[in-house]
Amino acid sequence: MAKFLRHVQYELFLLPILIVYSLFTIYPLIRSFVLSLTNFNGYSLDYDFVGFRNYIQLFSDDAIVSGISFTLLFALGTTFLITVLAIPLALLLDRPFLTKNLHRAIFFFPSIPSGLLLAFIWGFILSPVQSGVLNSILHDTLHIGPFPWLSDPVLAKLSTILVATWAATGWHAILYLAFLQSIPKDYYEAASIDGANRWQITRHITLPLLAPAMTVSVMLLLTGGLKVFEVPFALTNGGPGFETHSITQVIVLRGITETQFGFASAMSVVFFLIVMTIAVIQVTVMQKREERIQ
Repeated sequence: MAKFLRHVQYELFLLPILIVYSLFTIYPLIRSFVLSLTNFNGYSLDYDFVGFRNYIQLFSDDAIVSGISFTLLFALGTTFLITVLAIPLALLLDRPFLTKNLHRAIFFFPSIPSGLLLAFIWGFILSPVQSGVLNSILHDTLHIGPFPWLSDPVLAKLSTILVATWAATGWHAILYLAFLQSIPKDYYEAASIDGANRWQITRHITLPLLAPAMTVSVMLLLTGGLKVFEVPFALTNGGPGFETHSITQVIVLRGITETQFGFASAMSVVFFLIVMTIAVIQVTVMQKREERIQ
């Protein structure tokens, strides 16, 4: 009986958190699914039940198909580039040198301002006209250009991915750096005594012990990349055409601008299932990789 009462006490401590989580997460999800089965326009309470018609219409919308394509490209591209750049940067920032704290702050700084503000600034730098900062530099130094950085479909996608990579690499490098500093120094001393060189130490000690950091970083990058909105919206406004439209931008466009709230809710439900499925698969696969390495 005493053991049961102790468990009840613990459960009571969790009750406020459970109520808040249910109110602000579970209820909106259930409400979105219910509205996705209607023709609700977001304003009038007079709407009809339409079944799964909104779900059937999803993949006949060109903006949605293009949005899924670009969102997947953005999520995979930024995840790959940031991971490839952040780990060597963290290894570099972990080494002792005079201005290491200043350099850590410099690389971390781009992650502080909002993505919307950074994208507007990069919009001036990458302006397709000759007066754009980058085009002006290329013209004055190499006598080439101007290049349509934000108006050509391929260059617009590439520019969006690179701007997001520039903004987030420092943050993820600091994440890897925190894990690096938790690795016991004894491992490195033992490896040095055994005659291992720097590359062997990095390959057989540092990188395997960074596996948990990589799991966390890749999960944040993938889920953040799939939910991206600010950078492509501010940099290209989804253009040219629908080439850099993200899924979230299409949901906002259909739901708020075009008052198709029921249709946008159906998109949100499908998008939620896609993000959850990818996140679960990624974490499961990378946790098995951690167990195999260790």
